[in-house]
Amino acid sequence: MNKTVSPFDELFEFNKITLALKKVIERNSWDQEAIMPTGAIEDRAEEQASLMIIAHKRQTSGEFSDLVDSIEPEKLSKIELRQLKLMKKDLTRALKVPTELVGALAKETTLAHSVWVNARKNNNFQQFLPHFSKVLELRKEEADAIRQGSSLSRYDALLQDYEPDVKSDYIDKIFNSLRPALVDLRSRVLDQPPAQEITGFFPLDKQRQLCNEIAHTFTYDFSRGRIDTAVHPFCSGSGNDVRITTRFDENDPLGSIYSTIHEVGHALYEQNIEKKYNFSNIGRGVSMGVHESQSRILENQLGRSEAFTSWLFHKFTHYFGDIGFKNSTSFYKAVNAVKNGFIRTESDELQYNLHVLLRYRLERWLFDGDLIAGDLESVWNEEFQKDFGLVIKYPSDGVLQDVHWSEGLFGYFPTYSLGNVYAGCLFEAMQGHLPELDQNLNSGNLTEATGWLANSVHKHGSLYSPVDLIQRACGFDITAKPLISYIEKKYSSMYGLT
Repeated sequence: MNKTVSPFDELFEFNKITLALKKVIERNSWDQEAIMPTGAIEDRAEEQASLMIIAHKRQTSGEFSDLVDSIEPEKLSKIELRQLKLMKKDLTRALKVPTELVGALAKETTLAHSVWVNARKNNNFQQFLPHFSKVLELRKEEADAIRQGSSLSRYDALLQDYEPDVKSDYIDKIFNSLRPALVDLRSRVLDQPPAQEITGFFPLDKQRQLCNEIAHTFTYDFSRGRIDTAVHPFCSGSGNDVRITTRFDENDPLGSIYSTIHEVGHALYEQNIEKKYNFSNIGRGVSMGVHESQSRILENQLGRSEAFTSWLFHKFTHYFGDIGFKNSTSFYKAVNAVKNGFIRTESDELQYNLHVLLRYRLERWLFDGDLIAGDLESVWNEEFQKDFGLVIKYPSDGVLQDVHWSEGLFGYFPTYSLGNVYAGCLFEAMQGHLPELDQNLNSGNLTEATGWLANSVHKHGSLYSPVDLIQRACGFDITAKPLISYIEKKYSSMYGLT
């Protein structure tokens, strides 16, 4: 006797195939950055464009639309209702964007990424500019298509891809409260004597071993993931295949270690989503802001804490011998040293958000029509000098340092600082729930901390909206105050400020 298939089950199975295609597209992107032969770029561009077109055609097909329309919401469970809402949202967006534009974007961003890698090596923005301009115009075209019939700005239309239900006015309110506190504290800290630096030669094989041990310590499941190297560290995948990359420098072990911890934070979010949500719209992290909160809380509030760096100090001496520090306290100060610099990913907690706010400002100008692509490099350099007092000599220290724009990820940058704000709220809540947190961190035991995050945030996937998810986990409204308080307390204590 055949079991009757419900309309929702039929819809779920159709959508499952589309999501599986998107997983393959994402894995191809990982392959391109991690292990693909450089000569394969043109083939990969065609492959990605073809797969994107197939996925888009499925998502805009009459069959999918009819299946969505056939559903009677009153017969659905809470989880099914959420899945239906997300599928309808994807359908509405997909129908607004022409298939030809989807293919053009997939092909151009694949090529632009390859050109960006070489332009960055050559310190030549002009080499990248034609591709950047093309990607920018295609994304503007996409934004115009998405915002049809709404009051969304171009920028807010793209922002929905990364932080659903959040608009730039909400972000502006949070950033406007964050910036003055950071600028004031930064000026006071930079007036103090610098902390001791970690210097020396740190063999790459030892760094790899330590990074693998740290990933295990933070409960990363290697049976469902792997660590590779890439120009720009990233995390890719979902469900039972979540991969991360890092980068290594023989003179900078902290770079590889904290890049690894950061990407493990992203990976844990995906690995810990309830398995029943796999291959559904709920089975991914709900937003890049929430995703970033998970990577930043592991990297900073936990990974750069005095308690955890005490454990890490002993691991350093085990792997590398005498590294020139008297004790774990001086090592903690070195790990958290505030030093004016050019690179966002290498900046300290105090200055990181200022790097993000610069990019957010430039993106808004690009999409509001106040900045043209040809002037981007000079305006970046001018704005950076205003914010940091440093003169950029090489594009790799400035406009070419980040991968995002080569991939068309406009609207992504503000989610980094939004994630830091979420992380500040979550850490305050975590401390209230885990009274032995410091004791556990001091012994290298992250199980309780990552377990709390898994239960409070990870397991839900996209069941709730970003703001709702964080507020449910914390028990209070989202503001920048917990992050500001945490940063002020940490750096005032480190640098003896009153």
